[in-house]
Amino acid sequence: MIKPHFSTWCLGGILPLKRSRIVPEILAGLTLAAIAIPEVMGYTKIAGTPVITGLYTLLVPMALFALFCSSRHLVVGADSATAAILATSLAGMAAAGSANYVALAGVLALLVGVLLLVASVAKIGFMADFLSRTVLTGFLTGVGIQVALHSLPGMAGVSLGDEKGLEKLVGIVPALANTDLTAVGVSVGVLAIILGLKLVSKSIPGPIVALSLATLVSWYLGLKSHLAVVGSVPHGLPDLALPSVTWSVDLIWQLGPTALAMLMVILAQSAATARAYAAKYGEQLSESTDLRALGFANLGAGLTGTFVVNGSPTKSQMVESAGGRTQLSMLVTSAIVLLVLLFFTELLANLPEAALSALVFLIGVDLVDLKGLKKIYRTGRTEFWVSLATILVVVLAGVGPGIVLAIVLSLIVHTRHGYHPVNVLLTSEPSLTWQAQPLGTRALAEPGLMVYRFTHSMYYANADRMAEEVRFLTVPGNRELKYFCIDFSCVDDIDFTALQTLSVLQRELADRNIELLFAHMLDDPESRSRVQLISTFGDKIVLSTMEDVRSYAQGFVQAGSAATPNS
Repeated sequence: MIKPHFSTWCLGGILPLKRSRIVPEILAGLTLAAIAIPEVMGYTKIAGTPVITGLYTLLVPMALFALFCSSRHLVVGADSATAAILATSLAGMAAAGSANYVALAGVLALLVGVLLLVASVAKIGFMADFLSRTVLTGFLTGVGIQVALHSLPGMAGVSLGDEKGLEKLVGIVPALANTDLTAVGVSVGVLAIILGLKLVSKSIPGPIVALSLATLVSWYLGLKSHLAVVGSVPHGLPDLALPSVTWSVDLIWQLGPTALAMLMVILAQSAATARAYAAKYGEQLSESTDLRALGFANLGAGLTGTFVVNGSPTKSQMVESAGGRTQLSMLVTSAIVLLVLLFFTELLANLPEAALSALVFLIGVDLVDLKGLKKIYRTGRTEFWVSLATILVVVLAGVGPGIVLAIVLSLIVHTRHGYHPVNVLLTSEPSLTWQAQPLGTRALAEPGLMVYRFTHSMYYANADRMAEEVRFLTVPGNRELKYFCIDFSCVDDIDFTALQTLSVLQRELADRNIELLFAHMLDDPESRSRVQLISTFGDKIVLSTMEDVRSYAQGFVQAGSAATPNS
């Protein structure tokens, strides 16, 4: 076994490494290269950048992440979602594929890299949790539909203007009227080969076989005189330099919202994928380390003339299926890409653009998660409509507005869960255990005592609802009720608004000779919520356990019985 000799910030995704694993890792890296090289070339069609920039994402960015991450399985490279966001944000700022466009893409990569490093230092990876899986499913499905639709003109050998959102979507149908049958034939052939080989065996790299055959046929038949081809592709290593733009605060301000949107997608997608594989293999994971590595990867992308990179669930699954279990596989892939850049880029010159568009179409279709939407529909209709709304906005308005809506809807869904918690009453059973009862029963826990369990943090959004439920439970006319206890075992925080609401309730109940009590069933006398209650109400009515509340209420009943023995 090769053991680590470096600190935890370096080679954590590779070491320790058994010597018996080296060959499988090399084979997995070869497999990833065979699949990822044509795939990232397709992503450049989405991003609007030259084909060579796709290869660059698998060189320095992938290698940097592999060297500095903690995840042994997450693969980082070009991604369809961030590529689509890039294309939407830069449309109108520069002509797609131009040097200025590529430079702006590099600036975005640098901004995202800096934001990821800040997120790593500030340990705010938890922000990914606020982009719910429901909304993320809708967002990625919308991106998939948009990508697939926008690839149709390329498959037909026609081009669209620089319109965005709905205007571009509407322009697809008229554009198809000028269909080039040669381009259609190439596209159909590529789709048939990829899908046919997938049916034979998922281990066969269908995309590279299809694109290689398309390139060979294009060269042999001289198709470049009849349809668009990739053309001359520069060979050699990318230049290491800052993007050639006029740096200004206005430029950063203009690209900042897009960088933040990309940050949220990267946080959600990369974190979810890394967590899934770490849990599957029982491995330790440092989200801060992975965020730092993602930051390095995007800084590397910005300095080597390519665009934002992201953690890829599909590429990660490819490597796992091929037998890869460490980041060594990704370093092998980077080495293969290095060889391609140095010696084989001229082979790409005759690759038909229609073939790349066909590959992009399949990438888009793969993002459409119908199974996930079906599960969401079965689980909760409200969340399904939220997901559907996200899809429609992404398809009709574009990826930029779609990601903004996705974040907003995720926060609304989160707030809704806290705004409307399912609270219960507790009743005492003969076995001295406590059982939950619906609020509608207005059940007493003991004679003269009602116990109300609040199941969420108390804050401004749910304080009024809590007050409404307390007033419902303590409806005037219930002379048996003398003590009303709020069990705050599930309450970890109480904000100012909620504390003021509790003070109002205390006065209202006191006017009806009902004493308000608080109890905490968990053995945590220093909990934040307990301290907040004691600072507001004093420690007399903030009891340590429910047993103390029971004794308090029983003492009242016994005192009442002694005073009125004939009652």
